[in-house]
Amino acid sequence: MRWNWVFGILVTLFVILTLTLVGFKINQKKKVSSFVQDLSGLKTIQLTSSAFQNNQTIPREYTCNGKNTNPPLTIKGVPSGTISLVLIVDDPDAPRKVWSHWVVWNLPKETDLIAPDVLPSKAVVGQNDFKNQRYDSPCPPSGTHHYHFKIYALNSWLNLDSRATREDLEKAIEGKILGWGELIGTYR
Repeated sequence: MRWNWVFGILVTLFVILTLTLVGFKINQKKKVSSFVQDLSGLKTIQLTSSAFQNNQTIPREYTCNGKNTNPPLTIKGVPSGTISLVLIVDDPDAPRKVWSHWVVWNLPKETDLIAPDVLPSKAVVGQNDFKNQRYDSPCPPSGTHHYHFKIYALNSWLNLDSRATREDLEKAIEGKILGWGELIGTYR
């Protein structure tokens, strides 16, 4: 009889601990972005690539299995009043957090093409999550990942240290965005 009571307590404690851990895991939301500004209603900028279509596979050439270089990007429809552009490339499918591959700001407003491995001289490249100040291409550890190439038109230049991260950049552009666009590529 006494063992039944002890066994009952142990089972109850195990169930409580399991539910607590499961609840903790469920409540751990992956932080998508530190971004707060509502982008709805802003002018849409067209961001495209001659290498892949939106929501299509990024060619191997532009991945860690290829040349590890950025795909060509074309920018159209920058709103009037724009002073500079920002480009962020990230992977929200990465484990633990949204993974930054490229963080670029102070692109001149006239920028209409970003060729592989070529940026305008005024552009500043920040630190990505590989701890590099460059473009690091898609290289998912498993499964298909979605890579978001995001362009933002700003009403000012940014005065950020070149070691700034995506999170730093997103805070800095808050309230300065006139328009934005996005191109999504996948890779497995």
